[in-house]
Amino acid sequence: MFSIIKKNTNFNFLEFRKLAIVFSSFLIIVCILSFSTKGLNWGIDFSSGYIAQLKYEDDIEIQELKKSLMKTGIKDSVIQYYGNKQEVILKLKDNQEFDQTSVNTFLKKSLSEGKDFKILRLEYVGSQVGSELREKGEWAMLVALLSILVYIGFRFEFLYGIGAIFALLHDVILTLGFFSITQLQFDLSVLAAILAVIGYSLNDTIVVYDRIRENMNLTRKKSFLDVLNLSINQTLSRTIITSLTTLFVLFSLLLIGGIAVKFFSIAMIIGVLVGTYSSIFIASTSLYFLGVNSKDN
Repeated sequence: MFSIIKKNTNFNFLEFRKLAIVFSSFLIIVCILSFSTKGLNWGIDFSSGYIAQLKYEDDIEIQELKKSLMKTGIKDSVIQYYGNKQEVILKLKDNQEFDQTSVNTFLKKSLSEGKDFKILRLEYVGSQVGSELREKGEWAMLVALLSILVYIGFRFEFLYGIGAIFALLHDVILTLGFFSITQLQFDLSVLAAILAVIGYSLNDTIVVYDRIRENMNLTRKKSFLDVLNLSINQTLSRTIITSLTTLFVLFSLLLIGGIAVKFFSIAMIIGVLVGTYSSIFIASTSLYFLGVNSKDN
């Protein structure tokens, strides 16, 4: 591993710039087609459903509760402990098995099985609330991307901002596309992960752009492609080490963090992998195709 991330690498990344653009374009088209045909599997946070707080007399295993619900046809429930192993928060989407008047009876019938419990809280989340959350989430991502465009444009120049936005849109679309294709539940934690991915990818892109600007001043006799390759190679060790350490933490969360952080961890893992790829191939390649060169500096 250490030989791969040594500091004096000399890989010709930009040799594959056209292949990278074609590959990324193909993935983006697949994701857009998935959005059009399947959409996202909205969680309870973005759709109508029920939130129940249950308190058992003895410790209860979440997997037991999920198995009990699956027997009744409920496959997309979200269950997590609330303070201790005797108390859980249960989230259920609207379902033909129950309605607002019968959900109480449904829970008692489905989850008892020798385990006595009390329903401490039972709330209905309407579709209007979910729609409002979706709208605010979309605005949050839009504001984040526009703010990044202004920041990069101010720190470097406008074309650098456009290149960064291309890379970030690439990362967001592919991460969302993964959730659309796999139909994994998309909830507020995933939205938070998407915004975190934007910040993560931007940080890596700025490091590369900063090195590109420095090298454009120091090596004016080199072609712009050579400057791009040199800059990517100089930051490659930092990029890979940062990604690996982040992935170690995320896989730990995925394996032992429980259902509460499961979808967040998955979204972050996909985002970090895609963001690392885009920092190397998309962000710099975008500058080349946008016409940035050493004479512009």
